[in-house]
Amino acid sequence: MDNEIIAKRAITVTDVARAAKVSKAAAARALGGYGSVSAAVKLRVLEAARRLDYRPNELARTMATGRSGTIGVIIGDIENPFFGLAVRGISDLAAESGFDVILSNSSERLAAERASTRVFLAKRVDGLIVAPATMHDGTHLADALAQGCPLVLLDRDVPGLPVDVAFIDDRAAARQATDLLLGAGHRRLAYITATSSADSRYTSPHQIALTTVQNRIAGFLEAATAAGLTEAERQIRLGASTTMQSQTILRELLGEPNRPTAILSSDSKIALEVFRAARALGLAVPGDLSLITFDNADWTSAVSPTVTVVSQPSYQLGFTAARMLIERISGEKAAPRRCILETGLISRESVCQPRL
Repeated sequence: MDNEIIAKRAITVTDVARAAKVSKAAAARALGGYGSVSAAVKLRVLEAARRLDYRPNELARTMATGRSGTIGVIIGDIENPFFGLAVRGISDLAAESGFDVILSNSSERLAAERASTRVFLAKRVDGLIVAPATMHDGTHLADALAQGCPLVLLDRDVPGLPVDVAFIDDRAAARQATDLLLGAGHRRLAYITATSSADSRYTSPHQIALTTVQNRIAGFLEAATAAGLTEAERQIRLGASTTMQSQTILRELLGEPNRPTAILSSDSKIALEVFRAARALGLAVPGDLSLITFDNADWTSAVSPTVTVVSQPSYQLGFTAARMLIERISGEKAAPRRCILETGLISRESVCQPRL
């Protein structure tokens, strides 16, 4: 067939097969990477495809192979550096393994997560990686499993859902960070998290929708209780998800007569708000207020004072989740696996003995 004529329309597998002088079935197997085809035939087909500038029809490939070559990823907050690095880990391994990644941001809303799950299933993704917005409702994820879609949970768990989970030992990390503050002599400690709640004051684990937050609070309270602090729960604050909410919570907390002398922040975005609130109130970090935050964000080592952080293996977490998912896509039948990654505590300049 004349190449000039072919160029006027989309190149098909039939065109490639004719140019390579092989059957259409052999060309489809060579281009799709499935079935059996000799190295010589595959080379001829790929060379013909390159010469004709063949672009694969993804829908046709999905129908022929049962795979789309894509992975759907749903995370809670794309602006959070933790998730940004995790997605990079997912994307890197996916690319190495021949998969494209489609990303969706749920903004920590269950309705958005459900909608994204439906869209991904309609697109016939080969598997899903989800950082669930809540531990209390996984029906949409159970439905995806029932439809045969492999699923791995990232960073967070949904109790009772029989799937692989890649997560961090948040309880031990929070306990270690709290112990560092206690060791510096602090007895009035606060823990602040972005997780949403109708009441910013913590009263019960039932207020919490995320296993990560539950585990961090548990670690914080374990360390405080072991040190003889009986009212540590009263200094836990929820809902610091925006600048306005963070500043309202911090100004109230730091304006109290017996204000905290140290704060453990659930992420680097909140830690930055702690700096702003402290400056506005005339408090020095760490002289008046010591600070430790989860997430080793770039800015934490660039400001003065530098910030003590719980360094989380975010990239490795995403990489591990992608590896587990691709193993499932490839036929892994083992019982649900739980891969726990450890954190590291990096001591810097934002912790010292309290003045009060």
